[in-house]
Amino acid sequence: MTRIPTAFLSHGAPTLALDATSGADFARWGATLPSPRAVLVVSAHWQRAPATIGTATQRELLYDFHGFPPELYRMRYDAPAAAQLADELQQRIPGIARDDRRPWDHGVWVPLLHVFPQADVPVLQLSLPSAGPAADLLELGRRLAPLRDEGVLLLGSGGAVHNLGGLDWRGTAPPPAWATEFEAWLRERVAARAFDDLADWRALAPGAALAHPTPEHYLPLLVVAGAAIDDPDPPRFPIEGFEFGSLSRLAIEFGA
Repeated sequence: MTRIPTAFLSHGAPTLALDATSGADFARWGATLPSPRAVLVVSAHWQRAPATIGTATQRELLYDFHGFPPELYRMRYDAPAAAQLADELQQRIPGIARDDRRPWDHGVWVPLLHVFPQADVPVLQLSLPSAGPAADLLELGRRLAPLRDEGVLLLGSGGAVHNLGGLDWRGTAPPPAWATEFEAWLRERVAARAFDDLADWRALAPGAALAHPTPEHYLPLLVVAGAAIDDPDPPRFPIEGFEFGSLSRLAIEFGA
């Protein structure tokens, strides 16, 4: 079986679900992927330790946002749940927990609406155990890496730059220096495969406090990086740019 790439996606605002223009970038990227047997998503919007497996049965989506257009709350994503993968993870990773009541949050279903628009790839969510040292997330990724040789696409869903208080909702302002400088550092460290630097981002990255006032949208990248620790090929950046001023759209693919 072909080794499946692993990727970090900046999922943007929830309105990405309604935006065919921005969503086309995700669709084009999804069309380049080998067909996975399942997708495992670590989203910024579910933080729980220890790492916890979400629903293994099909449920209503979690609309974990407020104040958006009514049609956004009617969106559906009816992919099957990856129940077999849930059982495999429980057997492989000691201490992993399960919560079958937890539905997919918008960090899962919003990008997948475009990446796999036919909703025919089984989906499983794994929580982001963000309370511990950043290096623990790299280690979690290392433990998940063998799944890539078994047809599982591991996605980290967050944002390369994510400061809601710094957004320009009119969309007319250029990206501020703190956003572009942080993203440039991130890209350079990823390209250099300096994963320990990525884990020490608060101390090393310019503009870190403004780029991520809270860390949850950055941290899924560390899980993905850990799963790519042995990849010989350079990473790719299949989606780029900013929206709403400072909100990065950057996607990072390892193992292309």
